[in-house]
Amino acid sequence: MRKIQPAIGLAVLLGMTVATAPPAKAQEAMAPTQEDLAAITERGRLLYEYDQAAWHAGDAVQMANPKNVEGQRYIAKKEAGKWTVIFGKLNADHSRFGISYQADEQATLRQFAVRQEPAERQDEGLFLYAARAIEVAMKDFGAANRPYNVAVLTGPAERLYVYLYPAQINPRVYPLGGDVRYLVSPDGTRVLEKRQMHKSILETTPQSGKKTVAGFHTHVLSDLPEDTDVFHVLSQDPPLPEFLGTPHFTYQVKTDGTIQIEEKRKRKK
Repeated sequence: MRKIQPAIGLAVLLGMTVATAPPAKAQEAMAPTQEDLAAITERGRLLYEYDQAAWHAGDAVQMANPKNVEGQRYIAKKEAGKWTVIFGKLNADHSRFGISYQADEQATLRQFAVRQEPAERQDEGLFLYAARAIEVAMKDFGAANRPYNVAVLTGPAERLYVYLYPAQINPRVYPLGGDVRYLVSPDGTRVLEKRQMHKSILETTPQSGKKTVAGFHTHVLSDLPEDTDVFHVLSQDPPLPEFLGTPHFTYQVKTDGTIQIEEKRKRKK
């Protein structure tokens, strides 16, 4: 969610000073398949759409009645090619999720129609599970010192992916890094896997009078691009390709989010 609204945003934060990750163990590198890279692209595109939907739906709800959504969660879902974003709260025992507003995508991701929901609308399905998943992920993530956004996508076997990634604070400066992806049980109550996608946060301010044609960063935590690498490329206006160097490969994330291997490096002995 690009534009942070404290009333509806998720105030999780991360320190800027981080430890350097240990070097990868020496091993033969196997190149990812096209299916592997396509899956990363798909998740990254969905994460970008989720972020856009939450941003513009949040703006629409704020215009409708900002006081009524103070302290509430936003959760987005894509169905039949369109996004729906709901705003609400878990009840005390986390058995229901009360929905106060629903925003439905119109012609584009920038347009949402908002309606206020009756007080008795209580969800016991996907939105409840997603809200629980956000709670358990945020508890594990802990406190920090800058705004973060959160997104929930459907994962394998009805499990849930919860993403925590730094919010954009300054116009034209697009943060990259300091992000985590959790795999959570289908009912949203247990963290099954935690993936630290990047450690440090990079925030590069464009230089006045100079045109940037691509970005580059190193990635030491794995030999694969991350979902948020795709998200980072698509979030920029206009999108810029990003090159990333892992221990054994150099990749390019193109402006449409697709990924290709640019170079395979031999393992150092």
